[in-house]
Amino acid sequence: MKTMWKAALLAGAAWGAASNLAVAQEQAATAGETGVGVEEVVVTARRREETLKDVPVAVSAYGAAALERMGASDITSLQQSTPNLTLQVARGSNSTLISFIRGVGQQDPLWGFEPGVGLYVDDVYIARPQGAVLDVFDIERIEVLRGPQGTLYGRNTIGGAVKYVTRKIGPEPEVRLKATVGNYDERDFLISAKAPINDKLAVSFAAAKFNHDGYGKNLNTGAEHYDKDVATGRVSVEYTPTESLFFRLSADTTLDKSNPRHGHREVQALNILGQPIPGGEVLPDVYDTRAGSGDSNRVKNSGVSLLGQWAINDLITVKSITAYRSGETEGTIDFDELPGAYLDIPGRYNDHQFSQEFQALFTGDRWQGVAGVYYMNATAAGAFDTVVSQIATTIATAGNVDTESYSAFADVSYDLTERLSISVGGRMTRDEKYGRVYRQNFTGIRSPLFGNNAAVPGLLRSSFTNKKTFSKFTPRLSAKYEISDDLNAYVSYSQGFKSGGFDMRSDQILTPNSAEGYEPETVDSFEGGLKGYFFDRRLSLNTAVFYSKYKDMQVTQQTPVGASIASQVLNVGRAHMSGFEVEGIARLASWVSANVSLGYIKAEFDEYRALDLTATPPVVRDFSDSRVFQNTPKWTGNFGLNFSHDLGDNGSITFTPTASYRSSYHMFEIPSALDQGAYWLYDASLIWTSAQGRYKAALTGKNLGDERYRIGGYNFPQSAAVFYGNSVSAFYGPPRTVTASFEVKF
Repeated sequence: MKTMWKAALLAGAAWGAASNLAVAQEQAATAGETGVGVEEVVVTARRREETLKDVPVAVSAYGAAALERMGASDITSLQQSTPNLTLQVARGSNSTLISFIRGVGQQDPLWGFEPGVGLYVDDVYIARPQGAVLDVFDIERIEVLRGPQGTLYGRNTIGGAVKYVTRKIGPEPEVRLKATVGNYDERDFLISAKAPINDKLAVSFAAAKFNHDGYGKNLNTGAEHYDKDVATGRVSVEYTPTESLFFRLSADTTLDKSNPRHGHREVQALNILGQPIPGGEVLPDVYDTRAGSGDSNRVKNSGVSLLGQWAINDLITVKSITAYRSGETEGTIDFDELPGAYLDIPGRYNDHQFSQEFQALFTGDRWQGVAGVYYMNATAAGAFDTVVSQIATTIATAGNVDTESYSAFADVSYDLTERLSISVGGRMTRDEKYGRVYRQNFTGIRSPLFGNNAAVPGLLRSSFTNKKTFSKFTPRLSAKYEISDDLNAYVSYSQGFKSGGFDMRSDQILTPNSAEGYEPETVDSFEGGLKGYFFDRRLSLNTAVFYSKYKDMQVTQQTPVGASIASQVLNVGRAHMSGFEVEGIARLASWVSANVSLGYIKAEFDEYRALDLTATPPVVRDFSDSRVFQNTPKWTGNFGLNFSHDLGDNGSITFTPTASYRSSYHMFEIPSALDQGAYWLYDASLIWTSAQGRYKAALTGKNLGDERYRIGGYNFPQSAAVFYGNSVSAFYGPPRTVTASFEVKF
């Protein structure tokens, strides 16, 4: 608490000083006199175009050029530069996304679970995390919105939202070719083209192939481990029949055939008697494995969307966004990292979603806003086996969750004076969910679901269907005051909710109540911020302080019981989070700029009521004194410099070194040996661009210090489950990589 009070006092002092500074500089200078000011950034955080300074929301925005200087290969790179953000590849996967903002998110990517951070591609909501580690290519910008976005973005943006905005076609034809090579035999290729067919019709496409060998090896099978084999493509057609009408039809597809990512065994493997298993020692290279569950993996995602926009007059514009997406995943996770099936999980998932949104955007002399309705129909289905070879047992699990969601929303801003404006918004959401779960014991290695028709059926652990309906109104209020032409202050209150549902691992034998499902969770967030420019726009500074109340928090509790795992999603109780964020860009001279970001969060449970399975009989008690937030480092920071030099007719070069820091954090609500200590990452890029911008060459280094850091893991030690081979495994972020790329435009 003392630390938080100090942070609040420092922030208040900084705000007061900044206010005085802004007034003084307005009297002394006119912006733009020096010609070296920081560029103004335009975002669509409130579903309409506004400058970053004018949005009363904590937003980080990255344009295509900034992402290139960062060496961002996919969206997980953003966690290094964005305060209080975690974006990581999920444990046991290559392209499943785990996201947390300000302590709120979802680590378990089981089908049917809802994310806590919403992901949007061109305003289309991506409902499932499988295949959501989006590669950065042919992009206009990425926005990260921190704090609940329930009013404008709806359900499951309880922690915030990430907006991936693709490049628009534009009036001029263009062809781009890009090739990248690097260590681990990296070979990436990109081709994109855009062209107007006539004054009303334009088309574009982009295709990319991303490949590199594994950072390690599967010493059992010889396969590459932590490799990449991804192909992706996107096509768009834009049609403008009149000045007031615009249509955009887009389609995309991605196929990931990278080998399964099994992880690294962190402790000696033990058999059921507690004796060492031969070949089960800890391997010296954290990217190596001895997994034997298979080398086959396939993730495919596709989608199509249609945007229609009609400017009825100067005051009102209406939009329609229609979208359909589908995904398929087939793979395996080897929890034990051994040739034998001590704890293997082969699985497959598929999902599809249809969504329709209508918006009306309106603006006047003193008011502006947006209102709309939204509908989504989605199905997530899947199956997996839990194979435990020491007792020749397999537990087969299958099921699906069908979701229908309806909502109506509005957000209106009104200028009370020339400098003071208020915004009021709200969203009413109704979710209808239907869940079906099947779970059964089999004697044998794998069940009939995964090819073993000789497996002998045993105890039926779960077989149920259920339906639940959730309704919630989520409001938002904010006020913004223009201290000067270059400086705004704001305060806001917002609420978000994450829908309830059903756990596909529900076991009616061990946790009978799990068939009833779980309830929604909510976050109420109070925030204040300061955004603006100083020193004749040589310095851009965005700050925010926040306090959030977490209610009915959803937590997956998994406890090994014999050869099975008692899994249940519980609404464990209450928590609170408080902290601050600072982002700044300083133009130190015409040839050099500096950027910095800093985030601090203190997250604590006030109540954590869960079933204590160690008690006889099991009882519900409060564990708040021994539970922690996962994937939420207390401190996150980034510092970078950008040097540029004009070579005249020979073009220009930029050099961008950066350093990022994350303090220690926990992998689960219960502290474990897998928790990650604090670490630094160092990156750098050197980019040459020809005088006319036709040619570009880049040299990029990531994790130059070759740091080893965990991003996830599985924790089934011998003390908790003697049948699982003492399976404690971790997954690591990429090692040092160096790439060289060349790009040409026609």
